[in-house]
Amino acid sequence: MKRDEIVALDKRHVWHPYTAMAEYIENESPLVIERAEGSRLVDADGRVFLDGNASWWTAVLGHRHPRLVASLRAQSERLCHTALAGMTHAPIAELCAELCQVVPAELPHYFFSDDGSTAVEVAMKLALQYFAQNGEPKRTRFIALDGAFHGDTLGVTALGGVEVFRRPFASVLLDCVHVPSASDGFERAFTAIEGIVAENAESVAAIVLEPMVQGAAGMRVYAAEYLRQMRALADRHGIFLVFDEVFSGYGRTGPMWAHQHAGVVPDILCTAKGFSGGMFPMAATFASRQIFDGFLGAPDRAFFYGHTFTGNPLGATIAAEVLRVFRDEDVLARAATKAQRIAQAFADMQSLPGVRSVRSLGMIGALDLEGDDGYLQRSGWRVYEAALSRGAYLRPLGNVVYVAPALNIPDADLEELLGIMQQSVVAAAR
Repeated sequence: MKRDEIVALDKRHVWHPYTAMAEYIENESPLVIERAEGSRLVDADGRVFLDGNASWWTAVLGHRHPRLVASLRAQSERLCHTALAGMTHAPIAELCAELCQVVPAELPHYFFSDDGSTAVEVAMKLALQYFAQNGEPKRTRFIALDGAFHGDTLGVTALGGVEVFRRPFASVLLDCVHVPSASDGFERAFTAIEGIVAENAESVAAIVLEPMVQGAAGMRVYAAEYLRQMRALADRHGIFLVFDEVFSGYGRTGPMWAHQHAGVVPDILCTAKGFSGGMFPMAATFASRQIFDGFLGAPDRAFFYGHTFTGNPLGATIAAEVLRVFRDEDVLARAATKAQRIAQAFADMQSLPGVRSVRSLGMIGALDLEGDDGYLQRSGWRVYEAALSRGAYLRPLGNVVYVAPALNIPDADLEELLGIMQQSVVAAAR
């Protein structure tokens, strides 16, 4: 199909995520991506773009990593899908063997689902059902941070602290108390949550956090000490601590898991995105032995939840190969030097016109443009357009412009990406 035919059919039928469709249909000449490889996207006109956000933070090993492609092809010739309810298969067992090498030993039980939203939804349901059938049925509330984003299914929407995402569904959401973001100062934030927990401890099932960095809120980075204090607070009151590492896990902040910065372990850990290298919808929720044991006994205590593609063999095969590539190619160690370059580049951008503040953590670099904050602000999109014309794809978060490339992005590509970022910020300020 020619580009114009693709766009015409798209505008006639496709309802795009996070997109104002009236504006899109009337005014947009969208990118039509034809192929991708490594850190680059190629559109239908042959234009090449550096992928500055690893395609919504998923392609942690770049696009079409040859080992991932080969593993997908080989598994597709044997078994594409079978149910996981009361039966199993080799790819899921092999994935578990690999996960045992990187998941904290305190979380030995793995529940598989489709994406980040469902991974966190699993965590919420585990917490609610555990307390309901283990003598504490009043524990039905959750605590999350202002600006939090944990996914888009209805359950996890309750946890979200981005108002524009929550507003349409506010009347039907689960009970969640939002507390000040730790990025605004962890001592003040912790004091606020400590008071709320003290007053409501017997009704709280879980505290849910994005450890170290709140992604969709604008790449807000906060101190590791906050996680340590939250672990102690949860322990004092018998509350489960859930870490959503859908974005921050798999080396994005430096170590394999962001919570390693703090030296603490949650009761439940959620992962997706990099879990399958951006090649397959696959996610996992890791739970403690205490939680797993709380579902043993009579048949009605089982966790009656699951998706059609839970533990899909194709996804399991790719996810296991991702971990082998991480190990064999020393991905985390090699990313450390790239992270230093990102940190230096963003520190240098602090002095650019129109820039209010900058920050970095691992393979994340972000800056705030001057003006009002908020997801619907348009200032970041001026940088986006300038970058696109220079050969880089940088999708902003309102007035926040950031990079979160593949962990193994070649050094030359990273230098080009950071150079385009700087040029585009300057151009947009004119």
